[in-house]
Amino acid sequence: MPRIEVLQPSCNPATLKDGRGGIFTWLPTEPIREFNLVTIFPGKKRGDHYHQHFVEYLLFVEGEGAVVWRESPDSKEEHVIHVAAGSALRVEIGTVHTSYPVGAGVLKFVAMLSKPWDECTPPIVPVPPVD
Repeated sequence: MPRIEVLQPSCNPATLKDGRGGIFTWLPTEPIREFNLVTIFPGKKRGDHYHQHFVEYLLFVEGEGAVVWRESPDSKEEHVIHVAAGSALRVEIGTVHTSYPVGAGVLKFVAMLSKPWDECTPPIVPVPPVD
C-alpha cells in the first residue's frame, strides 16, 4: 500500500442534477480529532517532516501544487503527487512529506489529524530535504 494514498470521493448524482452544485464525500478510516487550515505562499513550502503519532489527511481547497514524499527519513527516492482544489490525500505515520505551491497563487488545504497536535511529543519530526 502506498505511504500516501490519493483519495477519491463519492458523489450522489442527484446533488449534481439539481443545479446547485455537487456534494463530494470522503470517508476517513481513522477518527479525525483535529483539523487545521494551512496556507502556503508562492515560492515557499511546508514540510520536510513526518509524524510519529498520527495519520494526516489533506483536503486541498485552493490553488495548485505538489506533494513530494518518501517512504522514510532514510529513503532518498522521492515521489510526486500533483494536487489542486478538490484533491485529497491520506498520509501514513512515518511518511516524510512536503507541500509546494505551483504557479503564482497560494496553496491552501485542510489538514485533518487522527490525534490532536498538542497530545503528540513531538508532533513533527523534521528531516533534511533530499539534495
